[in-house]
Amino acid sequence: MGIIERILSSVFGGGRNILVETAEVFRENAEAGAQRDADERSQALAQFAAEFAARERGLFDRIMDGVNRLPRPAMALGTLGLFIAAMADPVWFSARMQGIALVPEPLWWLLGVVVSFYFGARHQYKSQELQRGIADTLARTPKVARNIEGLQRLRTPPAATEGDAALTLATLTPEANPALEEWRRKIT
Repeated sequence: MGIIERILSSVFGGGRNILVETAEVFRENAEAGAQRDADERSQALAQFAAEFAARERGLFDRIMDGVNRLPRPAMALGTLGLFIAAMADPVWFSARMQGIALVPEPLWWLLGVVVSFYFGARHQYKSQELQRGIADTLARTPKVARNIEGLQRLRTPPAATEGDAALTLATLTPEANPALEEWRRKIT
């Protein structure tokens, strides 16, 4: 009993497992590998979260967001209103258009610059939202890739053919079944 105990304690004793440690030289510990992958993903997500974190918005910021949302609907509804006014009272509409004809050209240029800057800033904001969405998608990509790999493994035949085409074909080809062949002969 003492000899067996000494042999087992030398292999498994001292809180160590020599067999497991030796096997890990040739094959990665799946649990440790999964933990490393999880740590890597959480660090990447933390980095993305820090980069794209929304800051606390005060009352002034919320009011300005509301004001920034007014020009596009106001311009669209104003244009529709002009069409309705032109149909409802053409004389009144013509008088207003004569007044617009007196606006000097530099003022039209200034209006164009203001509108361009407004829509340019809006485009910039929307493109940053798109980048945030892309970052979220990229953060989910490794999990999706692992899921696809798992699904692909389900498609492969259960026999370990290691890429040998003849062996794979042999595992997929059904063996001869005398009872089934006799039954087919009786039917035909």
